Amino acid sequence: MDIDAKLAELGLTLPQAAAPVAAYVPAVEAGGLLHVSGQIPFTEAGELIKGRLDGPDDVAKGQEAAQRCALMLVAQIKAALGGSLDRVERIVKLGGFVASGPDFFDQPKVVNGASELMVALFGDAGKHARSAVGVSALPLGVSVEVDAIVALRDA
Repeated sequence: MDIDAKLAELGLTLPQAAAPVAAYVPAVEAGGLLHVSGQIPFTEAGELIKGRLDGPDDVAKGQEAAQRCALMLVAQIKAALGGSLDRVERIVKLGGFVASGPDFFDQPKVVNGASELMVALFGDAGKHARSAVGVSALPLGVSVEVDAIVALRDA
């Protein structure tokens, strides 16, 4: 799997894995699975993508935020695995959280931004189970947060 080539083909760059903002670690490997903490969206310039999603015009903004979360997930996976993605067997599950108003019902469409990137990067191994949940607020005021469970090959 040449994720770097696929990223370049998509015009995307893998960010530097972000440090935790509270008392947790970015990823924990246990029982052949890598559990990756929720990742929040940063633009390429390093700015947070903030704000609640309230209307149909916000779906595209949310999808971009979810894609940026997925990029950070991949960066965290790579960092946790010593700089290589060779041990990734499959993306098992993504959990998506969308800061949204009470009349916004497109959380699944928003989290597709993360899901579609995983499939684009990992092919069939990127197809995963998923949740997409609306919440009233997320850390630091961001629009989207996504976590992951990843199946690993033996080292």
